[in-house]
Amino acid sequence: MAKLVALDLELKPRLFDAITELVESRTAFCVLDQRVSTELKKQQALQMGATHLHGPAGEQVLIGGTPVEEDIGLVMLTSGSSGEPKAAELSWDALLASARISSQRLAIESDSVWVPALPANHIGGLAVLMRAVFGFAHLQWTSDLATAPEEGATHIAIVQAQVARADFSGYRHVLVGGAKAPSNQAPNMIATWGMTETGSGIVYDGHMLSEVEVAEINGELLVRSPTLFSRYRNAERPSASGPDGRADWFPTGDGGSVSDGRVQVFGRIGSVITTGGEKVWPEQLEQALRTHPGVAEIAITSVEDLEWGEAVVAVVVSDGPLTLDELGASAQSQIGPWAKPKFLLKVEEIPRTSNGKIRRSTLATLAQQMLNP
Repeated sequence: MAKLVALDLELKPRLFDAITELVESRTAFCVLDQRVSTELKKQQALQMGATHLHGPAGEQVLIGGTPVEEDIGLVMLTSGSSGEPKAAELSWDALLASARISSQRLAIESDSVWVPALPANHIGGLAVLMRAVFGFAHLQWTSDLATAPEEGATHIAIVQAQVARADFSGYRHVLVGGAKAPSNQAPNMIATWGMTETGSGIVYDGHMLSEVEVAEINGELLVRSPTLFSRYRNAERPSASGPDGRADWFPTGDGGSVSDGRVQVFGRIGSVITTGGEKVWPEQLEQALRTHPGVAEIAITSVEDLEWGEAVVAVVVSDGPLTLDELGASAQSQIGPWAKPKFLLKVEEIPRTSNGKIRRSTLATLAQQMLNP
């Protein structure tokens, strides 16, 4: 068994140097969220079972930590978009495989320069640092994401919520995760699908990375990949039988389809809305309605309804005139009449996780409270 070091450092060169040292010494690590309070960071370290804490003042021993197996390199909390985050353990081999096959897909060369723009306590942000740690890329540290290409930056990973906040046209490749890609996706943007358990993105623009297998069984996407996590800290990795009959596939909990090698992701199975006997995928409807000129941000949820079973609710941050009938017309033309929202709620902000994903459980509670005060 080996120690697990929790890194309490900002997204700056010092964090990268600390990770590099831990990788070189094969010491397992986890990264704490720098945007939360000291108390919440302590809770994160406890949930991940860290045995040591490395912060600005140096390293100290933590009471109550749990050592990890020798093959484990990283422990990371899942996003928690569908509920309570879980601590996933990823092996050194999985971390290296993720950096290697993503770099191969992007045809990264020695002059490729990534800008760290996502928190390193989430897998998409850490993956940027790990490509550099393993020698597949260089890093450029800057807070001005739009002008970074003028200084030599070539690649960046962002989430959907960041797309409209800066001009990313100067980058060679822009990886976009955290939600469905916009319908008007820029040529240099690549929509990625993956999760903490898959070691970051494993499907780029609908195509699996090399060595990655994705299959659909009963509407759920299953994955087999060298990048998969090993286990949760308090539970074994779930498994399912794939199309080949082998029970070594990981059930992702995402609904989707695979046709002619192309992966289409519908969304979290637990979030699908059944209304009037028809299924509405929140992510699909959000993508359809996001282009309405009165919509700045949108999230779809539902409330119980005696007639429909579930009634679709559009929760919107609006930057212009907007009516329920207008949203309904867009939903009907792009998806079908069953997708028309029954309620429109205007809010100041959409509840999101720290990496930009919509908090579905919080959103459902918010809609229930607003419609049934």
